[in-house]
Amino acid sequence: MSLSVQDQVKYWGFAAILIIAALWSLGDVLLPFVLGGAIAYFLDPVADRLERMGLSRNAATGVITVGGILVFIIATLLIVPTLVKQMADLIETAPQLASDLGTFLKQRFPDAVNEDSLLRKTLTTIGETVKARGGEVFDTVMGSAMSLFNMVVLLVIVPVVAVYMLVDWDQMMSRIDDLLPRDHAPVIRRLAGEIDATLASFIRGMGTVCLILGTYYAVSLMLVGLNFGLAVGFIAGLVTFIPYLGALIGGALAIGLALFQFWGDWTSIGIVAAIFVGGQMIEGNYLTPKLVGNSVGLQPVWLLLALSVFGSLFGFVGMLVAVPLAAALGVIARFATEEYKKGRLYLGISAGGDN
Repeated sequence: MSLSVQDQVKYWGFAAILIIAALWSLGDVLLPFVLGGAIAYFLDPVADRLERMGLSRNAATGVITVGGILVFIIATLLIVPTLVKQMADLIETAPQLASDLGTFLKQRFPDAVNEDSLLRKTLTTIGETVKARGGEVFDTVMGSAMSLFNMVVLLVIVPVVAVYMLVDWDQMMSRIDDLLPRDHAPVIRRLAGEIDATLASFIRGMGTVCLILGTYYAVSLMLVGLNFGLAVGFIAGLVTFIPYLGALIGGALAIGLALFQFWGDWTSIGIVAAIFVGGQMIEGNYLTPKLVGNSVGLQPVWLLLALSVFGSLFGFVGMLVAVPLAAALGVIARFATEEYKKGRLYLGISAGGDN
C-alpha cells in the first residue's frame, strides 16, 4: 500500500532539510566532492562514446585522465600566467583609462568635463572603484588559490574524486535506481531523465559554447594586437551563458580599449568590433542551436536568481549546485503544473464525472 500524500510530503521534506543542512554545515568539506562530481558528470558522455568505440570503462577513463593532464600542463605553462598578469594589469590600469577618457572628452567637449563637472567626478570615481574593488577580489581569489589547502584540493582531491566517480558512474546510477521506491520509480525516472536532459543541454552545451567563444575572442583579439586581449576574451567567454551579455560586456570592453590604443587607426578598431559581431553571429546561428538546443527549459533570469540565492546562502558550493537544483526545480514545477491541470481543483467538480 502506497504512502499517503501527507506522509510523502513529510519524508521528502525531511530529505530536503537534511540536504540543506549538509550544504550549510559542510560546504567547505563537500567542495572537492561537488567539483569532482561535476567533472565526472561533464565527462561521462565522452567515456560512454569511448566505450562504444571498443574501450573498457577503465581504459576510457584512463584516456580522459591523460588528456586532462596534458590540457592542465599546457594551460598552466602557457595560458594561466599570461591571463593572471593581464587581469592584474587591467585592474591596475582602470584609473588611468578613466583619466584618459576624461582627457579625450575634455579635448572635444570641454564644457561637459571641467574639473567640477559631474561626469569628470564620475569617471574618476569609477576608475578608483574598479581598481580598489577589483584588486580586492583579485587578491582574495589569488590568496585563497595559493593556499596550501586549496592547492591540494584543486590538484589532488578533485581529480581523484572525478576519476573514481567517472569509473563507477554507471554503477552508481544503477544502485541509485535500485533504491528508488517501487511505486514512484517510473515517475522519478522520468523526472530524472528530464533533469538530465536539461543539465546536459545547458551545462555541457553552454560550457562548450563558452569555451569556444572565449578561445575565439582571446585568440582573435591577441592577433589584432589589442592589449589585454586574453583577459577580455576570458571575461567575454565566461559570461556567454547569459544571452547577449558576453558579447555586450566583452565588446564594450574591447572596443573601449581599442579606441584608446588604436585611436585614428579605424581599420583596427573596426576589426575589433567585427570580431564580436562575428562571434555573436556564430553563437546565435550555429553554436547555441547545435550544442544547446532551443528548448533547454532553464531561463537566464531563473538561473541568475538561483546563483544569487544559493551563492549567498551556501557560498561557493551553493553556486556550484545552483544550476542543477534550478534545473531540478524547473522540471518539478512543470510536472506539478501538468498534474494540477489534470486534477479536480483545476478542472472543477463537473469535469470529474462520477469519479
